[in-house]
Amino acid sequence: MMSQMRHFSLKMNDGHTIPVLGLGTSAPSQVPKSETEMAIKRAINIGYRHIDSAHLYQNEEEIGRAIQMKIADGTVKRDDIFYTTKVWGTFFRPELVQTNLERSLKKLQMSYVDLYLLHHPEALQAGEDFFPKDAHGNIIFDTVDLCTTWEAMEKCKNEGLTKSIGVSNFNCKQLERILNKPGLKYKPVCNQVECHPYLNQSKLLEFCRSHDILLVAYATLGSDARKKWVIKNKPSLLQDPVLNAIAEKHRRTPAQVALRYQLQRGVVALAKSFNEKRMKENFQVFEFELTPEDMGSLDGLNRNMCYLQDLFSGHTDDASYGDD
Repeated sequence: MMSQMRHFSLKMNDGHTIPVLGLGTSAPSQVPKSETEMAIKRAINIGYRHIDSAHLYQNEEEIGRAIQMKIADGTVKRDDIFYTTKVWGTFFRPELVQTNLERSLKKLQMSYVDLYLLHHPEALQAGEDFFPKDAHGNIIFDTVDLCTTWEAMEKCKNEGLTKSIGVSNFNCKQLERILNKPGLKYKPVCNQVECHPYLNQSKLLEFCRSHDILLVAYATLGSDARKKWVIKNKPSLLQDPVLNAIAEKHRRTPAQVALRYQLQRGVVALAKSFNEKRMKENFQVFEFELTPEDMGSLDGLNRNMCYLQDLFSGHTDDASYGDD
């Protein structure tokens, strides 16, 4: 039974499926890009088939090279891989949405991605700067209607450049703007957000469920403090005594318990590690099950605490912008 679960997937509202465990690829700037390439090859060898990246992460050439190598050596076929990329806010003008995707596809050496997400709800001034700023150092936003950006996403799906489309870092009100759009062709299949036992997103999860939208969790194990967008001096999730007691009871690692918690809630979990031992451990999340009591204890850890700051305001009210 466990071997059958290794590539367990959930069905999305457009009929496509998404593997419930994915590899996050956002890394601190000091990590060499070559490490990303090696990590993807290792991950595919271990059994990961869901890989999450973005234009913002500036690593898609390395990821594409690694995937193409694993296809060439017969380990996988393109259809075996579920690949996610994201459109950054500087490409939110409708005429630029497809341009962003085509750039990613060229770097990846792919003709399509499996999932294309709006990376965040804010449109930024178009241009090559990821964070365009004025003379006073303030972010320059753009006046783009999210609904017109979404229509351009729908066009990418219609043209076969992506199989599915969704959003990331959206709250309920922002999701409703798209869901209530006149002439909506495709609902978002998912909303990718920071989610872990200290920030379990229970209200957002319930809202998404009610609209047949999957929640995809990043920073599932906390986050790497070396990243510039991570808030410093936050308590370490993986050192939490309740999490560790449950891990000890099941003879598992705290990371495995944190990931299993998400899967049992029906949440797709992204785990970010380039360490081969931890990648293997994280992939063993299908080999045990948490009890209802365990799940209740983990629910009780929620403190609505973000590890990642809102890059555009410096606070953490609604959203954060990397995966882990």
